[in-house]
Amino acid sequence: MLLTITTTQSPATDLGYLLHKHPDRFQSYDLSFGQAHVFYQEADAGRCSACLLLDVDTVGVVRGKGAGEGLLAQYVNDRPYAASSFLSVAISQVYGSALQGRCNDRPELAAAPRPLSARLDILAVRGGEPFLRAVFEPLGYVVEAERHPLDDRFPEWGESPYYSVTVSKTTTLSDLLTHLYVLVPVFDNQKHYFVGDDELEKLLAKGKGWLSTHPEREEIAKRYLKFRSSLFREALARLIDEEQPIEAEGASDEQPAEKVEAALENPLSLNEQRLGSVLAALRASKARKVLDLGCGEGKLLRNLLKDKQFEEIVGMDVSIRTLEIAQDRLKLDRLPTNQEGRIKLIQGSLMYRDRRLEGFDAAAVVEVIEHLDPPRLLAFERVLFEFARPRTVVLTTPNREYNVTWENVGAERLRHPDHRFEWTRAEFQAWAQAIATRFGYSIKFLPIGPEDGELGPPTQMGVFERD
Repeated sequence: MLLTITTTQSPATDLGYLLHKHPDRFQSYDLSFGQAHVFYQEADAGRCSACLLLDVDTVGVVRGKGAGEGLLAQYVNDRPYAASSFLSVAISQVYGSALQGRCNDRPELAAAPRPLSARLDILAVRGGEPFLRAVFEPLGYVVEAERHPLDDRFPEWGESPYYSVTVSKTTTLSDLLTHLYVLVPVFDNQKHYFVGDDELEKLLAKGKGWLSTHPEREEIAKRYLKFRSSLFREALARLIDEEQPIEAEGASDEQPAEKVEAALENPLSLNEQRLGSVLAALRASKARKVLDLGCGEGKLLRNLLKDKQFEEIVGMDVSIRTLEIAQDRLKLDRLPTNQEGRIKLIQGSLMYRDRRLEGFDAAAVVEVIEHLDPPRLLAFERVLFEFARPRTVVLTTPNREYNVTWENVGAERLRHPDHRFEWTRAEFQAWAQAIATRFGYSIKFLPIGPEDGELGPPTQMGVFERD
């Protein structure tokens, strides 16, 4: 496999200082899986291209820890020529100083952005060119991709998953190498070493400052961590914590964005009305075992805990930090003995089936779905209505039509910066009715808050009852 990094900023030979590799030398390095060679394809004032060539010893790898699921796969695979986790290891070991942003001879060069391009020959893209672009383009890269056929002699066999890929951007070399280090293994089906807590820490360290806001962060984390659900869930929780940092000690626990939304709703006491309506619907369902999905800092949980009807209460949220705040606010460590067994907080994602959510009478989903990317709603629907399948689901979401009543929101903006969408009444009812039909529920819709004759209420609620 070959990685070629090129710059055209004069003097382009500064790339040699940044990589700590002299353009006039051919250098080789022994790695645990073979050898890496560094050489320059061209090096003059106007253009400089440094090549990192990996020579993977597939037999040696098999004799070590193994490289495949079965005996044949260990020897017959794309490891020698397709960019994978081997390349990430080579970047960290051969280009380690550049990856860390250090340039001993010319330290001022490391922090200076310059036009850079990286060409990968070749990259196995599991997900095709759309996924390739979805990963690199949000980071500001221009992407060029040339897909290769399975066999030139037999065009009817179709295209292969292999591409020659070039990504270009004006950036620092450290940032370019960091993105390659994290993202190249994301396109591959397997890593050549065990994926554990160390890999989680590497992902968070190398993804700091960009991964938490990436629109494909969930897919990147899932693939990077080799689909290990426990690691992925923790990564996602910590990435969300990074995206929405808690204020300094002594400040309010609420996020600035949440304060904006609360300021809109406060004159109406809308949050209290919302919680009261949800609580009334749960009471009417005669539920005894209740889930609060996306429980946040525990406002609904506090009300549920006060009502003796609810014998088992579980609050789930994806953010560990938010759950810690909920635990403190609910004073769970100081509950009387007869109360402490009634409530439990768990960390989890609504994107993945979780058997801990099964067997409950009712579930509350209060102002949650609008924080999900629309393509992920289908996963949420199956997790809740197909797998967990409580008898009753009480779900609330903003009514976008009502936004025009707030001067600083209007018709075009959303109430909260983290909202991915907000639905009109017709859109919400169409979505909810389709779910009810598909999964065997009936549905009724209720308004929450002061209702405008034309615009409807500020919050809309759907109560699903299993047939």
